[in-house]
Amino acid sequence: MKNTPPSYLFLDDLRIPSEAYPYTFNPVFLEKDWIIVRSYTEFVEWITQNGLPDCVSFDHDLSDVESLQEKTGFDCANWLIDYCLDNQLQCPAFYCHSMNPVGKTKILGLLEQFKLFQKSQ
Repeated sequence: MKNTPPSYLFLDDLRIPSEAYPYTFNPVFLEKDWIIVRSYTEFVEWITQNGLPDCVSFDHDLSDVESLQEKTGFDCANWLIDYCLDNQLQCPAFYCHSMNPVGKTKILGLLEQFKLFQKSQ
């Protein structure tokens, strides 16, 4: 059993969680204490060092200047799935607060499919 408080990871290059509320109307962005990561690299490093959070909220478009090819929230979701598979872990709860409708659909579709796959195992 976990003795640590629940962790909420907010992936966004610019915004803070309370700024996601006006367009998502999801009170979780006001009610929880979120840990903010700004890039693919920070996302991977945080999870590698701390383990899976209880919940992740994804932005799609990240201004990732650390790499030559921009890594997006979709890349983070793909990495998260690989991490769960490699470590035999259940996918954490997730939201997608991205304002990019195509990117949001891709991230949610990928993670929903993974959750269905895990339920079937």
